[in-house]
Amino acid sequence: MLTELRIENFAIIDRLELEFGPGLITFTGETGAGKSIIMDALEMLLGGRAETGVIRAQSERATVEAVFHLTGVTKDAVNEILRREDLLDDENYVTLAREVRREGRSTARINGSTVNVGLLREVGSHLVDIHGQTEHLSLLDVRSHLTLLDRYAGLDSLLTGYRQTYQALQAVRKELSELRTAQADSARRIEMYTFQVEEIESARLRPGEDDELRKERDRLANAETLAANAQEAILLLDEGTPDTPAITDQLGQVVSALSSLARVDASKADLAARAESLLESVADVAHELRDYLDRIEYNPKRLEQVEERLDLLHRLMRKYGGSIEAVLAFGANVRQQLETITSATERIDELEAREAVLLNELALRGERLSAQRKQAAARLSQGIEAELNDLKMTAARFAVDFQTRPDPTGLPVLGSRVAFDGNGFDRVEFLVAPNLGEGLKPLAKIASGGETSRLMLALKNVLAKADPVPSLVFDEIDQGIGGRVGGVVGQKLWQLGRVHQVLCITHLPQLAAFGDQHFQVQKVVKNGRTTTQVRCLEGDERLLELAGMLGEVSEGTLRSASDLLQSARMLSTGG
Repeated sequence: MLTELRIENFAIIDRLELEFGPGLITFTGETGAGKSIIMDALEMLLGGRAETGVIRAQSERATVEAVFHLTGVTKDAVNEILRREDLLDDENYVTLAREVRREGRSTARINGSTVNVGLLREVGSHLVDIHGQTEHLSLLDVRSHLTLLDRYAGLDSLLTGYRQTYQALQAVRKELSELRTAQADSARRIEMYTFQVEEIESARLRPGEDDELRKERDRLANAETLAANAQEAILLLDEGTPDTPAITDQLGQVVSALSSLARVDASKADLAARAESLLESVADVAHELRDYLDRIEYNPKRLEQVEERLDLLHRLMRKYGGSIEAVLAFGANVRQQLETITSATERIDELEAREAVLLNELALRGERLSAQRKQAAARLSQGIEAELNDLKMTAARFAVDFQTRPDPTGLPVLGSRVAFDGNGFDRVEFLVAPNLGEGLKPLAKIASGGETSRLMLALKNVLAKADPVPSLVFDEIDQGIGGRVGGVVGQKLWQLGRVHQVLCITHLPQLAAFGDQHFQVQKVVKNGRTTTQVRCLEGDERLLELAGMLGEVSEGTLRSASDLLQSARMLSTGG
C-alpha cells in the first residue's frame, strides 16, 4: 500500500508531501489544477518515461519518491526481488525514487540504491496498477490471466498436485535426454572413457606421491655432494686431522677443565654441566651424520626410475587435472560415466515406461484443472457482466478464451497431443466486447478512457481477492457517466477499497462522497508563479468542496452535498 508520496519540481508542482491510508482515496479539483499530473509523476516513479519536459521551469531536476507498506503475497514477491538484488532494507517497507535532470539523465533508486529502470518497473508492477489515459496495467498482460483465473477459482490444491507430477515428469525427461545423448555416440565415448580409466588406474596413484618423489630425486641426484658434506662435518666433529684435533676432543678438554674449576668454585658447577651437555649434543650430531652417510645411496638406476615415474605423474596431471587428487577424481567420474553408458539401454527402457505413466497421470490432472477453470470462467464472466451492467455498460460482454497448442511430445488429451507447462495445457486470455454489435476482442485491445476504466473496475471488483496488486489508481473513470452512475461507481470503488487501496481522480461529487480520504487539488499563484497545492479535506471543508462540485455553493448545494455524504455512508455500511 502507498503510504507516502513526495513530488518536487514536477510540471507545475513545486513541492508536495502526501500521506495516504487504506481504502478509497479521492482527488477532486478544477480541470488543469494538477490532479493528473500527480498520477503522471506516480507513473514515472513506477518505471514510465522520464522526459525533461516534466521539469518545472527554472529548476534543474524533478524528483518523485514514494514509500510502500508491504503485506501478504506482495510482501513476499517484492522481498524476493530485493533479496535477489541485495537491496532489502526493511521487510515491511520499500522506498522507490525517480529523478530526471535538465541535461536529460534520469536516475532510479530503490531503498536509496541506484538501480536500472527495468528493476524499478519490475518492483513497481507488484505495487500499483494505474488505469487511465496512460496505463500500467497488470490485467492487460495476457500472461497474468491464467494466474488470476486460478486464484479466482481457488485451484491451489489441484495446482500443487499437478505441479508435483509435472516436476517428476521433467526429471524423468531430463535423465532420458542425457542418456539418449550419451547413447548416440556411445561407441566412441566407451572407447575414450575405457582408455582414460585404464591409463589412470594402471598408474596406481597415491595422493602426495609426487612430493615424495621430488625429494627422493633431489637426494639421488646430489648423492656425491651430500656424502662429501657429511664426511667433512664428521671429520671436523669427531675425527680431526694431524694439525687440528676433533671438536669433540677439544670440547672434552673444556669439560675436564670446567669440572676441575667447579670442584674448587661450586658456583661454576652449572657452567661445567652446560659444557658437558654441549659435548653430548655434538657427539649426537656426529653419530647421526655417520648414520646419514651410511644411508646415502649412489644408485643411478633408482634415479632413472624416479625420473620416469615423475614424468608419468606430470603427464597425467597435464591431461586430467593439476594434482594427483584431481586426476583420481577425474578417473572416478569417467568410470561412473562409463558404467552409465554401458547400462543406458536398460535404464532408457525403464524411464520410457515411467514417462508414459507420468504423462497419462499428468493428462488426467490437467483435464481436471481445465474443467475447473472453465466452470470458474463462466462464473467470472457472469460476475463481470453484472458489474458492467451496474456501471451502465448493459450491452458489454466478457468471456475467457481457452486455447491449446499441438505438440507431438505433449499431453494425450482431447484425442491429440497438446503442449503443456507447469500450469497445465490451457492457454487463457480475457476477451471483452464493450458495445453492442462488437465481437469479443482481447482485453489489451479495448478502447481507452472512461470505458477502459469502467471495464477495469468491473474486473477488479470481481477479481479483487485474486489480484495481489495492493494499490489501484483510476483516472477518468467518470468520463461519460452521470451522477446516478457516479454513485454506483463510487460504491463499487469503496467496496474495492476494502481489499485494495484505491486512488481515484473524479469530477463527480456522487463518487467523491465515498472516499475514505478526500484530497482537494488546487492551482494557485505564488510570487508570480503557478503551483499546485493539495489538501486533505475533512468536515466542513469537504462539504464545501462537494457543494462546489454540484454548482455554486448555496444552501441547496450544501444540503445536497450533506445528503451525498450521508447516502454514501449508508450505502458503504449497508445501512
